[in-house]
Amino acid sequence: MTTKDYGWDEQRRLFVHPQSTPYVSGPRPLPQSLDHLEDREYTSNMTVEARWPTVVRLTHTWQNVVDMGGRRYMFHYYRQALNVYDITDPTARDLVLEKRYGPGNGEFGAAAIAYNKERDAWILVQCFEVPRTYGPDSNKYADPAVLPRLMAAPGFRGFRVYELTSPTDWKLLAEVPTGPVDPATGIHQGSGGVDTPAYDGGRYMFIAAAPDDTFINQEFATYPYTPAQLVYDMEDPAHPKLLSTWWVPGQRAGETGAYESWSRHGNRTSWIGARVPMSVPVPLEQGGRYGYAVMGGLGLYVLDLADPRRPLVSGHLDLPHSWAGIEGDVVDTSRVTSHGVVFVNGGPMNEDGYEPYKDIYVIDVKDPANPHIVATFPRPVPPAGAPYQDFVFRRGKFGPKRFGSNAHPGTADPNLTLYSFGNAGVQMFDLTDVRRPALAGYFVPKMTDELGDPRSYLVPTESIFVEWDRRLVWAFTNSGMYLLTSPLLGEPRIAR
Repeated sequence: MTTKDYGWDEQRRLFVHPQSTPYVSGPRPLPQSLDHLEDREYTSNMTVEARWPTVVRLTHTWQNVVDMGGRRYMFHYYRQALNVYDITDPTARDLVLEKRYGPGNGEFGAAAIAYNKERDAWILVQCFEVPRTYGPDSNKYADPAVLPRLMAAPGFRGFRVYELTSPTDWKLLAEVPTGPVDPATGIHQGSGGVDTPAYDGGRYMFIAAAPDDTFINQEFATYPYTPAQLVYDMEDPAHPKLLSTWWVPGQRAGETGAYESWSRHGNRTSWIGARVPMSVPVPLEQGGRYGYAVMGGLGLYVLDLADPRRPLVSGHLDLPHSWAGIEGDVVDTSRVTSHGVVFVNGGPMNEDGYEPYKDIYVIDVKDPANPHIVATFPRPVPPAGAPYQDFVFRRGKFGPKRFGSNAHPGTADPNLTLYSFGNAGVQMFDLTDVRRPALAGYFVPKMTDELGDPRSYLVPTESIFVEWDRRLVWAFTNSGMYLLTSPLLGEPRIAR
């Protein structure tokens, strides 16, 4: 791996990222980096309607909304912490449930919440996975004890299905391990469900999971498994049925030839396999056919789901090399029907720009057999008057992470999208010409907080949630929870 030509290029007035790097933990400031955390915020085409100074967890959290009894509720959580808010009047954000899970007392798993018409009920599906660990003490290549310790970690690995009886109460319908249980130790095999399931309340559900301990050809240094794509029949949510498991040859032990043929083989850095479930923009029971599965460093696959019991590969796109950081992290399929494209991005892992920049790729999928990159989103630039020449110098991580589209209420604007961007806050992009995305606006919060945590600056903005139907944007940052509006989204629908 090389770090040649890394840093600020004064002649070209741009930041040059290294070609490739290992995953490292901790800051790597450059001469131009700020020596303090910036206590300023910046806005363009966005307005802060409200702010609350604390969140359930720094960096990443999950969000879902449900509509019950004429009111709207938001679930805001990450594993050991859950808050439920009444956001009918979003500016008032009334806390109706605060729950904390102690050691050995379970957790609130990454969830999908969707209305099931057949049951006339909201169904909650939660994923639970093997513990994730980061940092120098969790590198399986540096310490041979790390991998067996992670694989032997106790805890449920799979998903649970609940029926919401109220915004604060739910009834267990099913508990489904995604892998077999070792009868001698009681330890579940495989990863369990990774991140959130993809469930829209209809017949089918999609989950990313390594279903057993043979899925171990994972280059990423701090994770034991390489997740596959699982399809479940949810016709009866109380009795989910596994229909199929699809993976890329080489992910499993024994698939040596295929494994060694990968371009990422042996780099000990790339995430290999699914990071999120495949996304199916048109439900299969409504005539949809294709799923879009981003498989980390293995690229994007277009899967033919005409028979969901036997997914077939229609097309494949190998993404440009971009390690360290997560390659092929997430896929946004909300513009397949309007524009014939999907958006795929990775996510930064190293601080201070010490890795290749994570582009957001516009991929034409009109021909399922020939997905191809037609554009990349523009790189956000610092606002006028900012005391740095590039966001890399603002400290922490810079680059795209989550987007505000799939599974968010309402229909995504075909000509506008938003992404969380680490230390660049919330970035908004104009898609009027989808082959020439343009910067359209931003909200960049301050880097300081009221928590006194010296590492809270690491990912200042990692999570956003868009209510497309009410034209509202929620940003979850190290300096608090923000409610945002934009004239580009249209007049917000705020009940007061």
